[in-house]
Amino acid sequence: MAGAASGTRAFVGCYTSSGAGGSGVGVATADPGTGRLTVESVVRVADPSFLALSPDRRYLYAVNEGSGAGTATAIDLRSPRPTVLNTVAVQGEGPTHLCVTPDGRHVLTANYGSGSVSVLAVAADGRLGTVTDVAQHTGTGPDPDRQSAPHAHQVSIDPSGRWVLAVDLGVDSVYVYRLAAGKLHRHAQVAMAPGSGPRHLCFHPNGRTAFLANELNSTVTVLDWQSERGELRAGLSVPADLDRGGDRNYPSAPVVAKDGRFLYLANRGHDNIATFAILGGLLVPMGTTPCGGKFPRDLTLSPDGRRLYASNQKSNSVTLLNLHRNTGLPAAPSASLDAPAATCVLFE
Repeated sequence: MAGAASGTRAFVGCYTSSGAGGSGVGVATADPGTGRLTVESVVRVADPSFLALSPDRRYLYAVNEGSGAGTATAIDLRSPRPTVLNTVAVQGEGPTHLCVTPDGRHVLTANYGSGSVSVLAVAADGRLGTVTDVAQHTGTGPDPDRQSAPHAHQVSIDPSGRWVLAVDLGVDSVYVYRLAAGKLHRHAQVAMAPGSGPRHLCFHPNGRTAFLANELNSTVTVLDWQSERGELRAGLSVPADLDRGGDRNYPSAPVVAKDGRFLYLANRGHDNIATFAILGGLLVPMGTTPCGGKFPRDLTLSPDGRRLYASNQKSNSVTLLNLHRNTGLPAAPSASLDAPAATCVLFE
């Protein structure tokens, strides 16, 4: 694989229709010593707002957000230069996130514009097939500008591999589904604080705790998860950034350290990374670090857990921050990659 001998391969998503000049998915290599990213080639994909790998890492999938009817793209990683396999409609508008089931047989997309979750079959050769189901969310929230309709923002598989969780910003809810034979069966709709606008969640390595970034009220919520019963309960919420001044803040992506001791949260508006110590069901704020760019849409931990990468959408960059081994705090950005309208980074 390209770059495999000199460093870990990574994929960088960039919006293509935002006017910032993005070309799709950058294929990059991370220097094994410094972590610096170098883009070696680009796969032409329209508006890849999020990326996901197949379990065997032979295929890469992207949701194409754009406007109107949404699509998803399959990319073949088996050759030195990744190539597009196919692009299909997801039967939903504005898909912003996706995941692949543990068996690799289905791709699920969160469709922000239509407030739905789609299930797509995956063929043996990695190509995306037909849509086998669409789960439509309903309802509204108290924010008339952002919550006049459902807006599914993230879909993920829980650590046990048994449940699908869909975070909906528009109706302040996390939906819990069972997936069987390509069909989604709703198990629960778990309400969050009205007007909170939940965006993304991530799990702790223990598989029993999750952390939910709330975009509209600028908080992060601790969640208790019981995979045996598919039961999700909201615990305490804390401010995403203790600095309440300046521009309005919109948290985007939560990430847990490899050892489970710290939570990192990207803040758009304040343009920083907040660090929290994880103490059981509590989050203790430890401070914030400037992300080195504007509007960090996503936050990615390096495979070895020693670095963070912030995808800064409005400054057209991906910045690298080294993590202190003991305190867990990010240092000031040590490197920056030009990435027009950056959306995300995914390591192979």
